Amino acid sequence: MDFKPSDLPSMDQKLHFFSNPIKKSVSQLMLFFSLIISSIVCYNIIRPLQPRSLIDIGYLSQILSKTSKTCDYSYGKWVWDETQSLRRYTEKCPLLDPGFRCRQNGRKDLDYQKWRWQPEGCHLPRFDAKDFLRRSQNGRIVFAGDSIGRNQWESLICMLTQGVSNQSTVYEENGNPITKHKGFLSIRFQEYNLTVEYYRMPYLVVIDRPPENSSKEVTGVVRVDKLHWFSTKWVGANVFVFSAGHWWNQDKTVKRGHFFQEGKSMNMTMDVMEAFRRSLNTLKSWLMQNLEPKKSLIFFRSYSPVHYRDGEWNEGGHCNLNVEPETDYKRLNPEPRNNVLMHEVVKQMESAKRNVHFLNITYLTEFRKDGHPSSHREPGTSNTAPQDCSHWCLPGVPDTWNELLYAKLLATGFKT
Repeated sequence: MDFKPSDLPSMDQKLHFFSNPIKKSVSQLMLFFSLIISSIVCYNIIRPLQPRSLIDIGYLSQILSKTSKTCDYSYGKWVWDETQSLRRYTEKCPLLDPGFRCRQNGRKDLDYQKWRWQPEGCHLPRFDAKDFLRRSQNGRIVFAGDSIGRNQWESLICMLTQGVSNQSTVYEENGNPITKHKGFLSIRFQEYNLTVEYYRMPYLVVIDRPPENSSKEVTGVVRVDKLHWFSTKWVGANVFVFSAGHWWNQDKTVKRGHFFQEGKSMNMTMDVMEAFRRSLNTLKSWLMQNLEPKKSLIFFRSYSPVHYRDGEWNEGGHCNLNVEPETDYKRLNPEPRNNVLMHEVVKQMESAKRNVHFLNITYLTEFRKDGHPSSHREPGTSNTAPQDCSHWCLPGVPDTWNELLYAKLLATGFKT
């Protein structure tokens, strides 16, 4: 068979031949990103109340995490596990605040202790108290923030006591009782030369008296540019866990006469979230200036949801009828603005090469309407006192927060 020059492909045909795969690849890539964007839009239309932000902690991270080796421990579901309560400490832990011992305070159902958090697509490492203690030997762990932070701190120290052979070697350094009325508490694990410390700082920054010549409606000020003096005690610590948010609202600030001050100027019109942002920047500046980047591991723990139903805490709100986790996504609250602001600070510090992490517990905690003390408060509480649907029974939900904390420590290869 004769071969003719006309049988050769023309230059246009050659270009068309080589360009087709390129066009096809580009088209597939565009289709892929279109699907992602469409999924996000549809997701937010169908489930607008799911409390997850699109900034690293939201739906987009769920899509991307499926193609990465990292696990998003903050996303998953609660599963019933009869053995869960058997692995935990009990209310006999001597380091527990009486207000968190729900069973001793009259709670009959204990099912809230039998739910285990199961991340999607991976498993949460089993908490190993002895390993945690060995990694933290000769070190200091600092919790600072509001009373929900104390809730998590008490959970951790009781979890860690399970790894100690002699319980008498675990004690509060200054002989203080474990109570919400103390602003500073430090538990020493003598066998490991470790202290786990709690600093009560509801706003993280200073609460001060009103400036001279203030109007009568001003009962105090929150100094957004001045960190609490407790911070002077932190230098040299190895791990920090900051929690803030519950006091950053209208009820606990402007409605009670607490306005915001920066320098010598008091601002009675500053938005609460703007004041929170400035306070976080004050904390960030201190951390950047006073901590060695390679020796300090910093966590900003996200907002812990409250579950008052049929009214706020001072309006007859209750949660004592809840005996299992929420299953209706429509009843979940949106992502709190607090989280977005904390996450921004984390990203800024990461850009500055600091070892900092956002410990996202909001979504998993939003389901646990059943885990609060509710009407089972500390002995001596009046029968007419508001229910507690903010704090958590122990053992309980904060134990899972500390399991996430431990998983993060393992992922960073933490050792003091």
